[in-house]
Amino acid sequence: MPMNPIARALGAALVTGAMLASVQQSALAAYPIQQYLQMRTASAGVFTPDGKQVVFSTNITGVPQLWRVPREGGWPEQLTFYPDAVKGAVRSPKGDWFLFAKDTGGDERTQLNLISSDGSHTVALTSNPKAIHTFGAFSPDGKQIVYAANSRNVAFFDLYVMDLSTRKAKRVLTQDGTNYALAFSPDGKSVVFSRVDTPSNANLYLLDLQTGTERLLTPHTGNANYESVSFGKDGKLYFASDEGREFTCLASLDPRDPAAKVMFMTRDAIEVEGIELSDQRDRIAYLANRDGYSDLYLRGIGSPKSERVTGLPQGVIDRLSFSPDGKSLVFTFSGPQHNTDVWTYDLARKVASQVTKSSLAGIPRSTFVMPSLVKYPSFDGRSIPAFMYLPQGAIKNKSLPVIVYVHGGPESQERPDFASSFQYYLSRGYGLMALNIRGSVGYGKTYTHLDDTTKRKDAIKDVEYAVRYLNASGYANPKKIAIMGGSYGGYMTLAALTMLPDLWAAGVDTVGMSNLVTFLENTGPWRRPLREAEYGSLETDREFLEEVSPINHVDKIKAPLMVVQGANDPRVPKTEADQIVATLREKEHPVEYLLFGDEGHGVVKLTNRIKSFTATANFLDKYVKNRK
Repeated sequence: MPMNPIARALGAALVTGAMLASVQQSALAAYPIQQYLQMRTASAGVFTPDGKQVVFSTNITGVPQLWRVPREGGWPEQLTFYPDAVKGAVRSPKGDWFLFAKDTGGDERTQLNLISSDGSHTVALTSNPKAIHTFGAFSPDGKQIVYAANSRNVAFFDLYVMDLSTRKAKRVLTQDGTNYALAFSPDGKSVVFSRVDTPSNANLYLLDLQTGTERLLTPHTGNANYESVSFGKDGKLYFASDEGREFTCLASLDPRDPAAKVMFMTRDAIEVEGIELSDQRDRIAYLANRDGYSDLYLRGIGSPKSERVTGLPQGVIDRLSFSPDGKSLVFTFSGPQHNTDVWTYDLARKVASQVTKSSLAGIPRSTFVMPSLVKYPSFDGRSIPAFMYLPQGAIKNKSLPVIVYVHGGPESQERPDFASSFQYYLSRGYGLMALNIRGSVGYGKTYTHLDDTTKRKDAIKDVEYAVRYLNASGYANPKKIAIMGGSYGGYMTLAALTMLPDLWAAGVDTVGMSNLVTFLENTGPWRRPLREAEYGSLETDREFLEEVSPINHVDKIKAPLMVVQGANDPRVPKTEADQIVATLREKEHPVEYLLFGDEGHGVVKLTNRIKSFTATANFLDKYVKNRK
């Protein structure tokens, strides 16, 4: 019996749909790393003085530069045109100017610049290529800025105030330590600054610009930090602090009262971060870090309660900034299925809108994988958080190749933001377990200090127990597990390869330390005391530093290694990569080395990223995915 026209059409549609699904599935596996790296990001949005446009940073050209777009969205206009990355922008309170910082070739010797909001005029404020200049704040009248720089002595950061009309700077604080300017007082006569003793301990001071005298604002015992400091309309300071408590909370302090103590406004067992005040100094926006995910809150000065902003996708929020009229907020949002973009929030309408819509380079959003938050037991029974990514269609048959990823820092946190490299590896059939081993931030003060100095091996054990968790999960092939990380994550990669040699099919180290002794000897002098507080002192802990340095255990490495390094890296000098590569080559051990002459602590430029990730993917396929 002949098929009727409707049935014939339906059958053809079903066949076409099946063919299309098959083609789409094949295309998914075929997306090259170049396409994933061509996905764009936009971040660090700041409203123009009239509130009608947003100045932001995007890597559309392959290197982050400043652009401008209407707040409702639309086609952006490029404002800066440098070969190296531009690091965000800050709006002047009174003039149509934005301040931005940039370095050369990733050397981190940042220089400060001004640019008009239309991009027509740029003014270089600093021009000492041997010094780092770290912006602090504009004065209330917009005529001055305060910043920190290590111009006098490379090991120390002093404070400077610059008159923007003359571009002449005056050193207002000279001290052999690490000092960072934070805020001008409302009358412009004083500056609040932070003096950092260790990565987990600092103090706030008030500097009188007329007399040059400083006054300690935060005497305390134990470790405490004070971050995101701003003045409110009531003359009080508002900031995030963990003084005397386990988690960082929203806090205030009255600098006019010599006996004033830090007063806490939140007490939840979550980390508060990213505090921002409106230009009117009457409203606070801040973020709460819940297991890596961000919640956004608003609170009026003097109000006893905070209001949570709803209606946003699940992910990570950063870089909060109010509009000049205080009625809107602009911020950066990123999630596992959302590449980084600039969003706004209308406070009156309570509506969030996406301003920039960065390209996905033709890759369907539906292909991006959401991770699961897992917590696995370590050697001492402590629960270690991690994000587990499984490729689509993964089944429990112990066949999955898996990458164990360790973040840098170590005072950092793996968060569920967008990582094009993660999604690429997932599309190629890899699983990925991103760890927050002990020493990570975001889980309280105690957890952050569990890896300090002689406790370093405990963090390495956390990596071992991650592999045990993977092997028990039913997904992972125990013979196809790789480890990867950058900076401290690179060190942990090398440490795991040397101290847990039987667990790995391969390792990828990006700008990691191979020898903690030579690292501390050769890192930037301004960083050494801060790093010694974390890893141990060259003077008193040298023997232990030698013990946990991977270079001294190279003979135990069994897995092939890839090393990626920037020649201009001021944090982890290229000698750390050179020595591990040279030693392995001497032993005729499989090692691949990528050195980029125009990069610093990481790979930023698109052409270099394509080369790096292509080589890494091929390396992993050869030694992990295709391993017999």
